[in-house]
This record gives sequence, C-alpha cells and structure tokens, in this order.
Amino acid sequence: MIADHSQVSANQAPIGVFDSGAGGLSVLRQIHALLPQESLLYAADTAHIPYGDKTSTFVRERVNVVAQSLVGLGAKALVVACNTATAAAVESLRQRFVMPVIGMEPGVKPAMECSGSGIVGILATEGMVRSNRMAELVERFAHGRKVIIQPCPGLVEQVERHALRSPETVRLLKNFLAPILDSGADTLVLGCTHYPFLLPAITQLVGPDVRVVDTAPAIARQLQAQLRQHGLLNDAGSGGDVRFFSTRVMPEQAELFSRLWGEPVKVEALGELD
Repeated sequence: MIADHSQVSANQAPIGVFDSGAGGLSVLRQIHALLPQESLLYAADTAHIPYGDKTSTFVRERVNVVAQSLVGLGAKALVVACNTATAAAVESLRQRFVMPVIGMEPGVKPAMECSGSGIVGILATEGMVRSNRMAELVERFAHGRKVIIQPCPGLVEQVERHALRSPETVRLLKNFLAPILDSGADTLVLGCTHYPFLLPAITQLVGPDVRVVDTAPAIARQLQAQLRQHGLLNDAGSGGDVRFFSTRVMPEQAELFSRLWGEPVKVEALGELD
C-alpha cells in the first residue's frame, strides 16, 4: 500500500499514464486537453512492446513494474492507457495502490446504444480478443445482437513506425475491416489505444455511414471525476508539465512521440522499481 501524501502535495502531484508503447498518447492528449492544469507522466514499456501477443501473466507483471515506477515518481493517480493491460492487470493495481486507477475498455456499451443496425464491429489486439474482459463486455451489453470481434495483428507495430497511411497499413486495415463491413455493421469500436492514430485511414475506408467509437475522451472524464471525488484535482490554475518516459529509450522514439504528440518532446529512461 502507498502512504497518503499531504493534501497540498497530493493535489499538485502528477498523474501517471502508461501503455506498452506510443498508443497511450491518444489517451494522454485527451487528458491534457480536459485537465491542462494537471502535470502528467507518460511511460511506454517499449522494451516489451507489443502486449497484445504476450500472456496475461507477463502483461500483469510488466504493468505492476511500470506502475510502481510511476508511483515512485510521485504519481497521485494511474491511467492504464492500454486495453490489453487493463484486461490483464487493472484489478491487481487497484488492490495494490491506494489511489485512483483508471483502466481502458472497448466502447461496446456506447456502440450498442448508437447502432441502428444492431451490428457492431470491434478492432482489437489478439490479447484483448482472448481476454475474459472482452467476453464479459459483449455478454453484458450486446444482449444477443451481433458483434464482430476482429483481431488486428500488426497494426500496433505500424503505428509505432509512424506508418499511419502507408500501403501496408491500408492493406492490413482493408483485410481487418472487410468482415465487419460485409456483415452490415454501422458502428466500429477502436479496441486499442494505438488505433485512434489510424482514424483518418479508417474513416476513409469505412465511409461516412459507419460511426467510429473511441473511448479516450470518456476515460479523461472518468479520471476527472475520480480526482474530484478523492479531493485530488489540481486547482492551482497553472499549466501542468508533461514528461515522457520509456523502458528502452531509442533515438527514433523521441521523434515518434513528438510526431504523435504534435510538438517536440524529450523521452527519459524509466527506472524500474519492482
């Protein structure tokens, strides 16, 4: 368990956000837009990317190590900006740390609520497709309606290469979207935080009649609500700092993060505190 800080220091402490790689930046930007006064720590476990093809046990171990490192840097809350990591480890984090822990999950519920055809497609990592969490979400919210869950091996790696509109990325997307579109789905769920960076290519392929659901804005709002509930919102009124970390810092990583974030960033090495 983590000891409580004083009220003043707790309010001004940073929020830890993490993913296996750069995908969680899609969540980070929503948090930063909604809570610009909050300081943020973003950690990418790039030494072990991708999580989607790893076992749940391995992912859970890595998530706990990275989370502990962010807590060691003073994080007052944690955001697991990865659907695969959330499925494997969010409950263990909530048992381990006395602070708000926010996880991701594919937007099955909002997709079902806005679907006119009652047919929804989900793009997800292989790990998320295999998880009990995905099965539980579909059982809870689909109510017998049709859900096409499409594993998308290779898409995370394309985002990590910043190959967002490359011929190979478009080829992969066409293959993954074909069974969803052929089924008559009118709503598409992005079940990985890397996939919002592919949104221009995805929307071009699915056309204007298919609604695309990204849960990152809802996660930012949930974080805000949890911080307010725990008295942890930073009300200082000044702009918060954003720092970027990685478990394996490579020269090209700062360039990738800068391009996805929209401005130059420095990537620091994340020391591991298991």
